[in-house]
Amino acid sequence: MRQTEVFSSRWALILAALGMAVGTGNIWRFPRVAAQNGGGAFIIPWVIFLFLWSIPLLMIEFSIGKETRYGTVGAFAKFLGKKYTWMGAFVGFCTMAIMFYYSVVMGWCLKYFLAASTGGLNTVDTSMFWDSFTTGYQPVVFHFFSVVLGSFVIYRGVVSGIEKANKILIPLLFFLLVFAAGRALTLPGALQGLNYFFEPNLALLLDHKTWLEALSQSAWSTGAGWGLILTYAVYMKQKEDVVLNSFVAGLGNNSASLLAGLVLFPAVFALAPALGQEPVAVLSDSGPASTGMAFVWIPLLFKNMPFGQFFVVIFFLALTTAALSSLIAMLELSTRIFMDAGLDRHRALIFVACFSLLLGLPSALSLKFFGNQDWVWGLGLIISGMFFTFAAIKYGVDRMRTTLINAEGNDLAAGKWFNVIVSFIIPIEFVVLISWWSWQAVTSYDPEGWWDPFRTFSLGTCIFQWLLAIVVFRLTNNWLYARTVGSTAE
Repeated sequence: MRQTEVFSSRWALILAALGMAVGTGNIWRFPRVAAQNGGGAFIIPWVIFLFLWSIPLLMIEFSIGKETRYGTVGAFAKFLGKKYTWMGAFVGFCTMAIMFYYSVVMGWCLKYFLAASTGGLNTVDTSMFWDSFTTGYQPVVFHFFSVVLGSFVIYRGVVSGIEKANKILIPLLFFLLVFAAGRALTLPGALQGLNYFFEPNLALLLDHKTWLEALSQSAWSTGAGWGLILTYAVYMKQKEDVVLNSFVAGLGNNSASLLAGLVLFPAVFALAPALGQEPVAVLSDSGPASTGMAFVWIPLLFKNMPFGQFFVVIFFLALTTAALSSLIAMLELSTRIFMDAGLDRHRALIFVACFSLLLGLPSALSLKFFGNQDWVWGLGLIISGMFFTFAAIKYGVDRMRTTLINAEGNDLAAGKWFNVIVSFIIPIEFVVLISWWSWQAVTSYDPEGWWDPFRTFSLGTCIFQWLLAIVVFRLTNNWLYARTVGSTAE
């Protein structure tokens, strides 16, 4: 057999899936986007799109990974045929490109956790601390430690590494979030934040932007269409439930986001006025590299609060935990691709770790480069999601549902609703999303140089880098097939 390790239990698989889905975006991006789009009004479409985009795509990923027992490259090759190998390569590379700068993000989290633990954030201007940190050499050092820590987990394998790590990380993360939420809700004035977070302004539901931001957040936050769940599905037991696991992963991800909201909305509404700041403006502040809320405001808000340092330590420990659990999944996706090409786990991991260390350096040294890569490959995930949808449609959506998803041993079965969502709704969502973000690039992000492939946030840089990757993978399609599926095909 090509692969012998499997997760020891459903609980282990679910924790790994939650570790994949729950990341820094749940803690620093979700509250910001929710605040920018009306709080409670944003939550309604965000929950709707969990069922109209994220969970169906998770089901597709689980099914393909479980059926093929290959990473993204081999999975598309085996599932759709030789000429579609390049699609799996694009999906895998898109997530790998995110991994190259995500390890930098984890490095930031680790740095701030250590600084908070030693009291280093108490007596400094938080904006100056951020600027001093990110313009020096330290991000490179912490990027290195992040890759090494994540690689150590992958080196130990599925059961002894990924499974054991997530059995610690995910319960710890939820405990920290619950603890922090409990503290935030006891602050004077916290109720105002709670009301803003959950009381919807229904008029905002008439704004298309609220719906499109909610769809974008759901698409990015759950990890649907990244290829990460497909990779973990390689290690599923044969009778493991696809439908139930997809729902648990999606709902668990959203629960983590809501817990983060219960931490930040009450805390900011309670503490921001004392600094002369408007709470909604603080929550909405993206800051450099979209880090304003986490790395500038949290240390500042809690600096003068009783036991504030302890709260900040808890916050950054939760952030580091979330980052590590997601980084582990990205490293495993990359390692699995090299394993499918014939390398053993340890040799494959050496390649992945070296690539991560080297290709993450530009993002560690330059926030401008970091922002460009986040922009390009974050939007690239929408294309990855559509590739999975294409795979289901080409295979036959109803055939996938009846033979792969509703397989023997399932506790839940997918109904005809799955056919409708995958065949019609997700393709429409894809066209709307990619069109809207392209329009945003042209009209808001860089209207003067939207066509320029060398501008940070232009539409041109997205198209240039996507096409470059697609051309390379199309040209190497047959070679990629031969190195994966072709080497074991009967």
